[in-house]
Amino acid sequence: MNNETEKLTYIKTLKHPVVARLTLIQFISYFGTWFSQVAIASMLVEYGASELEISYVFIMIMLPAVLLAPLSGWIIDRFDFKKLMSFLLVIEISMTSLFMTVNSLDDLWWLMIFLFVRSSASSILFSAEMALFPKILKGEMLKNTNEIHSIVWSVCFAVGMALGGLVTYYFSYDTTFMIDIILYIIASILVINLQLSLNPNSYTQTALAMMKSGFNYLINHKKLIHLILLHASLGLTSFDTIITLLADFHYKYFLAVPLAIGWMNTSRAIGLSIGTFLFSRYIHQNSLHYIFSFQGILIILWALIQDQFYYSLIGMFFVGLLTTSLWSYTYYMIQKEIEVEFLGRVIAYNDMIFMISNIVTILFIGYASKLGMEMFWVTTIIGLGFIAVGGYYIWFKRAYL
Repeated sequence: MNNETEKLTYIKTLKHPVVARLTLIQFISYFGTWFSQVAIASMLVEYGASELEISYVFIMIMLPAVLLAPLSGWIIDRFDFKKLMSFLLVIEISMTSLFMTVNSLDDLWWLMIFLFVRSSASSILFSAEMALFPKILKGEMLKNTNEIHSIVWSVCFAVGMALGGLVTYYFSYDTTFMIDIILYIIASILVINLQLSLNPNSYTQTALAMMKSGFNYLINHKKLIHLILLHASLGLTSFDTIITLLADFHYKYFLAVPLAIGWMNTSRAIGLSIGTFLFSRYIHQNSLHYIFSFQGILIILWALIQDQFYYSLIGMFFVGLLTTSLWSYTYYMIQKEIEVEFLGRVIAYNDMIFMISNIVTILFIGYASKLGMEMFWVTTIIGLGFIAVGGYYIWFKRAYL
């Protein structure tokens, strides 16, 4: 790591007023999201949802980023960030409150609709933030901000899942959802004092013309497309369905399902958080293929021990060590390649491809389990996928770097 990187620490990065305020808002809203996700997963198991029904519910969380990408990209490039953020947080509050109306498996479709709408808001908000950062930050400041963002996500994932599991187990689903609503309200209040100075948007094109120009920009930049595909490979780590099914098939005999899901995800998230501090300095364009391959090996090793809860907890920790750094560095590579006027639209397409990867992974897990494939083989195939991505990156590096 060079001297410039050493001097620009995370603490110094957080002294930037916009980065500091948005990081706090992210922390609160992400915590709320993961806090309630344990309740949703546990509710599905209690109501007797099948493997495919569980998969479909998790897909609803990711589907908006796929279906709404062209529209959300236009929204991000067209509208004021602060006003957009406030509006989207209100939608998240409204949909979370409606989760409390779901009382049986008969309400599954309503739950999926509520999740779809809430995830639409959170997806647009996430893309808007990732498009905002390159407009106000450059170089190591941008790279550090991405890493801080991923650390915040990981910490919230860990603490949110753990506490969400405890609250769901000892109290109720509705209590978990009410706490979630309060957190979103706090995040909304913090947006009010966000000091953000951006030049007003001066786009004169129609919405359709802006969507078309953003798409044309992307397909004419082949290097950018390959970078997006590399980043999308991280969708293979969408383990929510695997963990829920493992809790249903194996862990419930040792621990209550909400606690098992919560602790498994907490272990993974601790690895995600610590891994960024340990390995981010070693991840660069010349080492990326080794990191992808090693990620695959760790997943395969986890597959060998995942039917034993306590061993699986340890394996889940190691699986998470490299994921966050891979995510933030590949996102940074994408951000650097995009011209400012196209940031919102291209970032939205990037998030669309990433979510498609997540959805394909979830469908594969659900259908493979339904057909009788053991979780060991499902997980091993995912690990081999990362090793294949390592080979893909070697080709990409020779062709474009």
